Amino acid sequence: MNIERSAGILLHPTSLPGRFGIGDLGPDAYRFVDFLNRSGQTLWQIFPLGPTGYGDSPYQCFSAFAGNPLLISPEILIEDRLLKEEDIGKIPQFNAHKIDYGLVINFKYELLQKAFENFKKTRKSFEHEYETFCKLNDYWLDDYSLFMAAKKYHGGKAWLQWESSIALREEIDTWKKKLKEGIDFHKFLQFTFDKQWNKLRSYTHEKGIKIIGDLPIFIAYDSADLWANKELFTVRKDGSLEFVAGVPPDYFSATGQLWGNPLYKWKEMEKNNFKWWKSRVKKLLELVDFIRIDHFRGFDAYWEIPGNAKTAIEGRWVKAPGEKLFNSLKEDLGEVPIIAEDLGVITDSVEALRDKFGFPGIKILQFAFGEKGEKKFLPHNHIKNCVVHTGSHDNETTRGFFESEKQKNSGIYEWAQRYLNYYGDNITFELIKTAYASVANIVVIPMQDILNLGNEARMNFPSTLGGNWTWRFSWNQITEDIEKTYKEMTIMYERPPIEKNSNAAVHVEDE
Repeated sequence: MNIERSAGILLHPTSLPGRFGIGDLGPDAYRFVDFLNRSGQTLWQIFPLGPTGYGDSPYQCFSAFAGNPLLISPEILIEDRLLKEEDIGKIPQFNAHKIDYGLVINFKYELLQKAFENFKKTRKSFEHEYETFCKLNDYWLDDYSLFMAAKKYHGGKAWLQWESSIALREEIDTWKKKLKEGIDFHKFLQFTFDKQWNKLRSYTHEKGIKIIGDLPIFIAYDSADLWANKELFTVRKDGSLEFVAGVPPDYFSATGQLWGNPLYKWKEMEKNNFKWWKSRVKKLLELVDFIRIDHFRGFDAYWEIPGNAKTAIEGRWVKAPGEKLFNSLKEDLGEVPIIAEDLGVITDSVEALRDKFGFPGIKILQFAFGEKGEKKFLPHNHIKNCVVHTGSHDNETTRGFFESEKQKNSGIYEWAQRYLNYYGDNITFELIKTAYASVANIVVIPMQDILNLGNEARMNFPSTLGGNWTWRFSWNQITEDIEKTYKEMTIMYERPPIEKNSNAAVHVEDE
């Protein structure tokens, strides 16, 4: 994938400010794009956009195709005359820096239901646009909307706990009639999400900014994808799991990690030339400009664990048809702009698969330091075709990381100081500057590090449930000099490259 030197920020829309308890696609999203533009940034990286389920993780969604209704902006619904200001009523006292998903879900779905009732009354004004959306997306939308309506009917239970006639899809037509109102509601939500997202994406493009999206390699067990396509996943006819995903024991865990996601029946997928995967990638490319594939190594080989296993110890490595899949995608979709998340224990065959298709890999600077650090992540070992981050959503913030290492007296903080030749009080910024100076074509910095926040702003603690994916920033955390500083750095480190014969100055003067 060829991309010029560029810089961006990692921030999921849920982390945006706003008065409704969770970031959304409304005015603050546009204000953030303006902030990116004024700061010289040309990339906005986000997490998966799907509807989140248990644990609120964007990597465990009810659909690999649908959008998250919690991101729908009530303010834009007012602009579209689907809500009135008085419909919003009294807004709960939401925490400005932490999402309370239970409170948010109850509040926002009540608003969305009101908007749907108004949509039904004024549907004629949206008819052509709505019908076109439903027709273009029927290959996933029909199953997803029925799945969500059935989940609501069964009190939110996982699909295997539903009546067998719907769980095993034995009487689909009967259930479609029975749940028509709920089906229409979820189609309306997806239509509304799509409309708001594409308007925002068009605005980012006007500002010269492209979006890096995220594609989790595996789907959730409790998802419309598996419920509607059981033949493509490692489940038995009764819906029970035959095999699940995870990773083997390593120095992080003596029992490995048991993720519990169903695996793919790759031989079944090959029979129709990976049709499901092509639909998934094509749909995501309608929403974003680049696709970061999470756990890329699973396309080379994956750890297969029996469905009834208590830990990941019992698994085995199974070869995956990654080369066949990416060749097939290329034949149908052309050059797909993929970034390979190649972290963890990576074999020569994984690197060969990545490099065969020219996918840039990822470098995490936090992993580079200390005697046990991975030296390939040190900036002097970077290559052009890679993406460099200070940290990721699964790590401590950079400030939190160095504070933790100082407390542990591990020597990593001192090691980093010597490498960076820096002994001041803001090592986070020094690491960011080092990332910008890297030969890597792409640098993307988490917003928490831009703001030099500690671990109170950490996004996710892997292998834990509850309290994750809740962080939000506020505009008063952005100091006056941040935009100027990052604008200057993008020019100094040629992100994007300064055109030849350009008279652009390296220093940005105050207006």
